[in-house]
Amino acid sequence: MKEEILARYRANIHERYDMPDLGDLKAVTYTDPVSQFKKALQTSGGQVKEISEVEDLNTLISSLFPDAKEIASNLPEVSIATRNPDTAENASALNGTDVGIVRGMFGVAENGCVWIPQQMKQKAVMFISENLVILLPRDQIVNNMHEAYRRLQSGDANSGIEQFCDYGYGTFISGPSKTADIAQVLVMGAQAARSVTVVLIP
Repeated sequence: MKEEILARYRANIHERYDMPDLGDLKAVTYTDPVSQFKKALQTSGGQVKEISEVEDLNTLISSLFPDAKEIASNLPEVSIATRNPDTAENASALNGTDVGIVRGMFGVAENGCVWIPQQMKQKAVMFISENLVILLPRDQIVNNMHEAYRRLQSGDANSGIEQFCDYGYGTFISGPSKTADIAQVLVMGAQAARSVTVVLIP
């Protein structure tokens, strides 16, 4: 059946075009990648906060989520964490996490994505948390996905490829989880976090 369908397509191709030379591809670039990143992330439903060297990260997170009781993170600078995904026996032990805090390696300006390699034993913290906070160095934002994949392939020191290799997992995240495939009603947090906040750090 499959071959029959494909044969019909082939029989109705009237013009053929050579594959483009990807080496000559002019991908989109931005004069201000940080501003474009903020705009793209906000369009996808996320929010961006900036923090200076003198501001306290824990105070910022507490102010953003004042009602949070369970905060999961293995990052040494996050002193308000009540759960550690490295010591959780299994993923279900992280159920009920109000805020998960992880480190992003680099962002992508064109779509607001952040590359997050698995840097913790239980990667579920990235998806099971009601609210996800991603710490991202302000100077680690590339223009487009072409640059992003080149960085991963090259093993750039800022790509987090070492953690990716250690655990065999990494993901791009952009904004909160959402779907509108049932009755065209937009549901936030359908498969993962209801909110995503990227904190740009110096």
